[in-house]
Amino acid sequence: MLSPEGLVAAAAVLMGLGLLAWCLWPRRLEVPGDVGEEEEEEEEEGIPFMVEEGSGQCRLLCKPSALAQHLVRSLGRSAALRGGRWPWPRWPQLQMLWQLLQPPEPEPVVARELLQLPDAGLVALDWLVGPWGAAGGGGGGVSSPVLLLIPNAAGKVTGGLLQLGLRALERGFIPVIFNRRGHNGCPLTTPRLQPFGDPGDLREAVTYLRCRHPSASLLAVSEGSGSGLLLAYLGESGSSSRLLAAACLSPIFRGRDWFEAGMPWLYEWPLLLHLKQGLSRYTGALAEVVDMDRLLGSRSLRELEETLFCRTRSRPTSWESYWERNEPLRDADEAAVPVLCLCSADDPVRGPPARSLPRELFRSSPFFFLLLSPLGGHCGFPRRGAGRCWAHEAVLEYFRAMGEFLRTEERRKGQPRPRRWGGSPVEPPVFTWQRSYTR
Repeated sequence: MLSPEGLVAAAAVLMGLGLLAWCLWPRRLEVPGDVGEEEEEEEEEGIPFMVEEGSGQCRLLCKPSALAQHLVRSLGRSAALRGGRWPWPRWPQLQMLWQLLQPPEPEPVVARELLQLPDAGLVALDWLVGPWGAAGGGGGGVSSPVLLLIPNAAGKVTGGLLQLGLRALERGFIPVIFNRRGHNGCPLTTPRLQPFGDPGDLREAVTYLRCRHPSASLLAVSEGSGSGLLLAYLGESGSSSRLLAAACLSPIFRGRDWFEAGMPWLYEWPLLLHLKQGLSRYTGALAEVVDMDRLLGSRSLRELEETLFCRTRSRPTSWESYWERNEPLRDADEAAVPVLCLCSADDPVRGPPARSLPRELFRSSPFFFLLLSPLGGHCGFPRRGAGRCWAHEAVLEYFRAMGEFLRTEERRKGQPRPRRWGGSPVEPPVFTWQRSYTR
């Protein structure tokens, strides 16, 4: 017979399990908003070309072009994109937690390199050198493509991002993770953190990677809210981005709207606590520029972002002015390299597709491609098999297709790469896509 204390404990456990089940019930955690007939019609827009068992039919929304046709053919015939069924296809919350919390297999070996910036700040580059004990960063052949991995805006390097890096390493890429100032153990040497859509530090890192690997193709992929940084960089840099192609997994396209709408509490509070924990390490340095009591007492991501970057002691600014300078798509029309955005219609973090997906951008720009799956959660896209994510396979196949398309076009148009006198081919210092490829 249970004691009164035992009954109370059992009741508490049952209540906790009931609350968890209530929270994880399908659509319980989605951002409020009715999905109307207009959204259902929009979900049918695009080119159907891939069926993932248990995940429905994916569609590619883009402006018609030779490049788009090649991408559809490449992804459509890739056997890697078809696989086993996810056992809970209509539970996006579980899909997200599975992808974020699963440990990478095998355990990666990382070599860290600190890069000093012009203002004496530091960012960290973590080279994935494999689980085989390789020494030094940037292993691989001389011409192996370099893949820059950008974590979410909180700096959390998820198991899914590491798994993508390991998959890329197995296929001959040189993966390296970009860590912002003060994130993921990177020292904060100046009282300044990186705003949501300020690509200045990322530009320095890309320039360094180009100098270190002058003959290699540079590629970039971002995860979740970290896509705001990559999209801003591509827009500001235009044809001088030095990248061959880019991809975004479950990107946040409209930063201000995302912060103002807020996320379901089960996602927002852990992220908020993670950010506060990291910021508390630098209380002494940041106290010069922000109110730390207010910062660490923030009750939402918006309040924390506004306190950290708008209510500064030296250069206060308004919330509106902050987003004029940091909105991810503010210069999207200037982007000049292909960008594949992989999204799911049931993403509980980004919000309903009708108001969170800039469909007109994909209809009008020859460089932006939207691969929309009806199911997949936020950065989830899982399928049966340990450590498997069909979106990772899609990204790597997309990068392969972009390189193949460029080589084919160069041969067809008779544009050989410049050579040194009596030497091997040399890559141009800045890569520029020809717009005729995208028409």
